[in-house]
Amino acid sequence: MHDIIQPDGWRPAKGYANGVRTADGQLFIGGQIGWTADQVFDSHDFVGQTEQALRNIAAVVAAAGGAVTDIVRLTWYVTDKREYLARQREVGEAYRRVMGRHFPAMTMVVVAGLVEDAALVEIEATAVLGG
Repeated sequence: MHDIIQPDGWRPAKGYANGVRTADGQLFIGGQIGWTADQVFDSHDFVGQTEQALRNIAAVVAAAGGAVTDIVRLTWYVTDKREYLARQREVGEAYRRVMGRHFPAMTMVVVAGLVEDAALVEIEATAVLGG
């Protein structure tokens, strides 16, 4: 048994779930990109999109009854390795604004592109709730 998690006020996901919570408290968060709840990109900047993607992850976790400290894994997909490396300090600041000093297991993968052409980063997450 599992529950689909959709934060209140978000436009409906089409063909995917933003989050799936299993009966044992695992929460799988689909790849989040740097758009808002209305599926609009307010930022076309790598750091701005990274912060929004992390805020989206935090919103899915909160909608499932958890907190960012319940996140145990993040997988990042970035389209520009050079920009990430050049802006690591800014990325770190954006990360801490959302996640604080919580650092789960992480992987970063450089990709040729993402499904949404305007997306510069996509981040998926796993959390364990209630435990």
